[in-house]
Amino acid sequence: MHRPRFRRLTASIAVAATAALLATSCAGGSGGGTGADEDINKKVTIKFWHGWSQESEVKAINDLIAKFNTTHPNIKVEATPNVNDDKLTQGVRSSKGPDVVSSFTTDNVGQFCSSGGWVDLAPFVTKSGLDPAKTFPKATLDYTQFQGKRCALPFLADAYGLYYNKDMFTAAGITSPPKTMSEFKADAVKLQQLNADGSIKVAGVMPTFHGYEFTPAHVLAQWGPTYVGADGKSNLASTPQAAQMLTYQKELVEALGGFEKLEKFRAGFGEEFSAQNPFQAGQVAMQLDGEWRTASIAEDSPTLNYGTAPLPVPDDQADSYGRGYLTGTVIGIAKSSHHQAAAWEFIKFLTTDTDAVNSFAATIHNVPTTFAALDSTPLAGDEHFKPFLEVFKNPASNSTPASLNGGKYQVTFQEFCYAWEAGRVPDLKSGLAGVDKQIDTDTAQAKP
Repeated sequence: MHRPRFRRLTASIAVAATAALLATSCAGGSGGGTGADEDINKKVTIKFWHGWSQESEVKAINDLIAKFNTTHPNIKVEATPNVNDDKLTQGVRSSKGPDVVSSFTTDNVGQFCSSGGWVDLAPFVTKSGLDPAKTFPKATLDYTQFQGKRCALPFLADAYGLYYNKDMFTAAGITSPPKTMSEFKADAVKLQQLNADGSIKVAGVMPTFHGYEFTPAHVLAQWGPTYVGADGKSNLASTPQAAQMLTYQKELVEALGGFEKLEKFRAGFGEEFSAQNPFQAGQVAMQLDGEWRTASIAEDSPTLNYGTAPLPVPDDQADSYGRGYLTGTVIGIAKSSHHQAAAWEFIKFLTTDTDAVNSFAATIHNVPTTFAALDSTPLAGDEHFKPFLEVFKNPASNSTPASLNGGKYQVTFQEFCYAWEAGRVPDLKSGLAGVDKQIDTDTAQAKP
């Protein structure tokens, strides 16, 4: 069973612990890096730590290593799978740590870059003649650098969009997926089915923030947020997008029966990453999810008659339809590396070789991250996958920005959103102002 590489933030303690480890990574053991001028023709062994763990994923990585060795027989790559960010950071602090490191958590790029745990790739990029702006879409370049320092490159991505049950759409008289938030709400109400006692039988959509991928960050992307102002301070209260999204979300929740009724229904959902996923099980008619779900449906629910499309956008931003939330794997050179030039050769292959990018993307059903791969990916022939490629290429698509303390600011905002939908926030504007204050305080404390 395929599993997505990216998991939403669920516990502030876990995020804070990771951030603390990252913050101290620059104080660890010295790396033996020889830099971009190292002789790449000498025989070396480099260690590659990554987070993929499924048998098919690990095999795909090993196949890529074998292909790399056909053109770089002097560079032996030893791969270690299933490494999370905590273990990765501990390894980077060791003089015997990895050379090439990858992470599924774009939120931590700010820490990777600012701490020096991942080295600055600028000298390697310049020497190789690589033009990042002509190679990778802008959104991926944004989440692989921090404050002008590029310590990572993108290596496959996730794009979020709308899944909808075609049979339920037909039964409700809906002929096409919604494009605006008002259409989305109207369709969700039409699709809602109730039992004789008034309880929910089928939800038009599950709009509460604990409803798997319907998270604040994923939904807010449709409003085009900035999160941080030009002064470097959190601007959730001083810009309109967060308040607009939260106001709409509460209206959607009420239109579908209210928070308590929806949460009671949600309690009966099966595991998100299983055949009992509520969309696959017919418990919800529409669902926000990532492109990986197409592989899960093909494997577990092959008879499901469904379609995919971009998630709707606010009515006053109708011209931005096609946008969505993006995130992805990042890959870089660890400061513990003794063979940085060889590590760079491997990274350059993984991230820019069109055949390598496309073969891996097709195997694990993720979005390829170079313009050349996007133009030639076999996934474009999959009617269910193609909309996610278009979301990824849309210039209005966006991601959450990197921060000094990883995803802690997202956890703060997410916890506020939980309180908001549960009715524990009396004043939205002042509540968001409090979120900004807390985020700015946490960021200031994270500065070295």
